[in-house]
Order: sequence, then C-alpha cells, then structure tokens
Amino acid sequence: MDGSKYVVDLEPESRQRLEEIVRNGSSPAKKIMHARVLLLSDEHHPDGRYHDHQIAQILGLHINTVANIRKAFVLHGERPALERKKRQVGPTPPTLDGHGEAQLLAICCSPPPTGRVRWTLSLLQEELVGRKIVTSICCETIRKTLKKTRFNRGASSAFASPNATGRDSSRRWSRCSISMPGRRTRTSR
Repeated sequence: MDGSKYVVDLEPESRQRLEEIVRNGSSPAKKIMHARVLLLSDEHHPDGRYHDHQIAQILGLHINTVANIRKAFVLHGERPALERKKRQVGPTPPTLDGHGEAQLLAICCSPPPTGRVRWTLSLLQEELVGRKIVTSICCETIRKTLKKTRFNRGASSAFASPNATGRDSSRRWSRCSISMPGRRTRTSR
C-alpha cells in the first residue's frame, strides 16, 4: 500500500496544529501518534512524503493502522483522524433494561418481606432473581439503578418519587471563641 488513494495534503495551519500536538506532549498518546502519522504522510513534508510501510516501521505501527488514519483524515477531517471513536454501546449489555428497572421500582414500592422494615439491596437482589426478572445481578447494579431514579428506599411513604429536598443541612462555619485542647488558635488583636 503506497497511499496513493488517500493523499494527505496538509494546510500550513493544520500542519502547525499537528506539530504543536506532537511537540507539546500533553495530549493522549494515541492522539500524538496519529498526529505524527499525518505529519509523516503529508505531501509537503520537508523530507518528502513517507510511504505507509516506512511510517509503520518508524512509529512501530501496523501498516493498516497508518492507512486507516490517512483514510479517516481524507474522508472525515482532522478531528476524527486524531481522536478515538466514541463507543455507541457499552462493551456489555445492561443487566436491567427499562422493563427490569420498572419491575425493580415496583418491588421497592411494595411492602418489604415480613420481619423487615425496608428493602435492602440484598433482599432486592434475591427478589429479582427469585421472580426470574434477571438470572443474576450485583447489589451495586441495583444501587446505581435506584440512585439513577432517585428512589429513596428509606422514605416513610411507599411510592416512587424523587427525594424530598429540604433545607440545606450544611451551614457555613461560624467562628467560635472556644479553643480545642492541644490546638493553637489565632487571636484577633
């Protein structure tokens, strides 16, 4: 692959930005590496344009990686060629979908098992598995789901609603004339 299909032709401003990324060193490593690939594959490089196999050898990359970076630059521009592609879906599917979350909230709104004051995370875990809503689930997943829905398991009323927002309990510190034992305090003159 000599790179004749996707030719990188950098404008002077673009070249300056890429050189700044490489020189600065504060960008992520992948971004710096991609900037170096683009600089080396530029048609107007001071030493002449390097071929893909030369760039791959110099930078320790696979030849296909070099070709893909150039292709992304030519087709989509500088930013997509430098930055990592954002993942649309996580690497694992969510344990609770919308229906499962609704079931979890319904369980939370129901009275707790006999002998219990409220639902605990482990009780909710056992109930979800017992009702075959999920095959297995972690207590942390349940906690995050309830936190996301802002459901208060300790509320006196048993309905799903956001936590009541009361007065701010954290007051500003006020100065006190009483000193703590063993601590030196400043006195005003």
